[in-house]
Amino acid sequence: MWPPTLDRVSLPASQPAYARPAPPRRPAPAARTGATPFDPAESSLSRTRRARRMARELALIHPDAHCELDFTNAFELLVATVLSAQTTDKMVNKVTPTLFARYPDAVALAGAEREELETILKPTGFFRAKANSALGLSRALVERFDGEVPGRMADLVTLPGVGRKTANVVLGNAFEVPGLTVDTHFGRLVRRFGWTAEEDPVKVEAEIAELVPKKEWTDFSHRVIFHGRRVCHAKKAACGACGLAKWCPSFGIGPVDPEVALKLVKTPAASDTE
Repeated sequence: MWPPTLDRVSLPASQPAYARPAPPRRPAPAARTGATPFDPAESSLSRTRRARRMARELALIHPDAHCELDFTNAFELLVATVLSAQTTDKMVNKVTPTLFARYPDAVALAGAEREELETILKPTGFFRAKANSALGLSRALVERFDGEVPGRMADLVTLPGVGRKTANVVLGNAFEVPGLTVDTHFGRLVRRFGWTAEEDPVKVEAEIAELVPKKEWTDFSHRVIFHGRRVCHAKKAACGACGLAKWCPSFGIGPVDPEVALKLVKTPAASDTE
């Protein structure tokens, strides 16, 4: 893997280092005609080479990519990831210090009073459903795993409120077991990259696993998510400020003029809002 570097381009001091003015080029067919970015005529070898080239560039663009949920152990990360559904990591990080001070482990959380727990979780939204999941998974951990978070996908997905995405977050960041985190940002970007046409997260995970080396899965997931939050936005991608423009079949779905695109790039402090 190339060593991360941020001196590849000259940027105004006020712009984030991950904003990379794109070289002039015509918008891609997906932008001009609305065609799918996924080209079935692209050979598997060509797609893999292009994907790995883009993955290397993402490592340069986002050397600071990491899990943005605050945690000190696998239990805290598991609960925090479940709570992050339909809200931002920033909001979860505001709630979890109080939550884990009151309920530091699975045994404590399994015995929580529902009303008190719902009050703590209310700022995250859907707090009743999240309380159900937090109580259910904590009780399952106590009953089936001696209160400890298991380090296997097959066990994690049996817990209430835990799917493959949550399991991969926990495995990759708490157990150092490589995993691809297919959240909203990840799925949107890999489809824009033309790496897959699948919509189902499990199928997306399987196809991207064939393109990116396994040892890089966890860090790669963080980089894609950072790129989705900071540059490749859902409503208006900052194409003209994207370091992946050269290889992206969706180039042009957002402004291609660098000065216009740079204004769309979010700072780290503002990126956790989508």
